[in-house]
Amino acid sequence: MTKIRKVPMRKCLGCNESKPKKELIRVVKDKEGKIFLDKTGKQNGRGAYICFNEECLKKAIKSKAFNRAFEMEINDETYEKLKESIKQE
Repeated sequence: MTKIRKVPMRKCLGCNESKPKKELIRVVKDKEGKIFLDKTGKQNGRGAYICFNEECLKKAIKSKAFNRAFEMEINDETYEKLKESIKQE
């Protein structure tokens, strides 16, 4: 009997859809409160996920989803860096 592996699912902060973890970008807040993209998915810190989609990022910013996920106010500069990173992907 073959064992079926469970695919880890995560919810996008923008569209609120559950998708396989590999299809989403992980955004991390580390102990110092720095927020950055985690391309490996293994960085230490609190993680939140977003689709590879600028629309989802805009929705998440508008609804302040990142502020709630990381329990802190996030500045525009950080959002600009996230936008740039998503454009490059």
